[in-house]
Amino acid sequence: MAGEQQIGLFNPSDAAASQGTPDPDRIPTDVKVPILPGTYNSMEEISQHCNGCQRCDLAEGRTNAVIGRGNPQASVVLVGEGPGQHEDETGLPFVGKSGQLLDKILASVRLTEADVFICNVVKCRPPGNRNPKASEAQACQGYLLEQLRLVDPKIVLLTGAIAMKELLGIREGITKVRGNWYERDGRHFMPIFHPAYLLRNPSREKGSPKWLMWQDIQSVRAKLDELQATS
Repeated sequence: MAGEQQIGLFNPSDAAASQGTPDPDRIPTDVKVPILPGTYNSMEEISQHCNGCQRCDLAEGRTNAVIGRGNPQASVVLVGEGPGQHEDETGLPFVGKSGQLLDKILASVRLTEADVFICNVVKCRPPGNRNPKASEAQACQGYLLEQLRLVDPKIVLLTGAIAMKELLGIREGITKVRGNWYERDGRHFMPIFHPAYLLRNPSREKGSPKWLMWQDIQSVRAKLDELQATS
């Protein structure tokens, strides 16, 4: 299902009517069972399913499913790609070097875990920290969409091309679209560079990835202030 259709352009009753009435208990064991809007009432329920999930081959190497960290009622959701080794070991997203840099970037504009909920496109670590395959992202998509529904953020930040493609359906290179705002169903989406990319490009000169990220995160702060002032 392409970008705009993924973010809520159907309601649970319509989806259920077209799919029948799927058994929620089969969700973790059968990728053919859809995860419909309204399936879950809490992150804890999603975590329980994800930690027993067999919807794709990533389950074979899983130590812990990585559901999220931060405030489940946050105004900002940040979506990464997939867990790495540290995340798989701890069950928390963005806790390695990339996560440390991410926390510093957020803190630079006064955003903490009270303001942000952090999660990933896929909940299990891809082997060797490779990028998630399209089939793996599709198998996990319903969990991610349910997380967005439960948090109901004003702003969604997409770190890297995979998150951008999965939630916006945009297939251009992230260097062309990062920093741009896209509105879907009352939410404001912005693709941004992945912190790992910034670690590989440490220059702070004007026009560098780190310099561009500083512009983008300031734009996020300004947009959040604007939305909170009018809500």
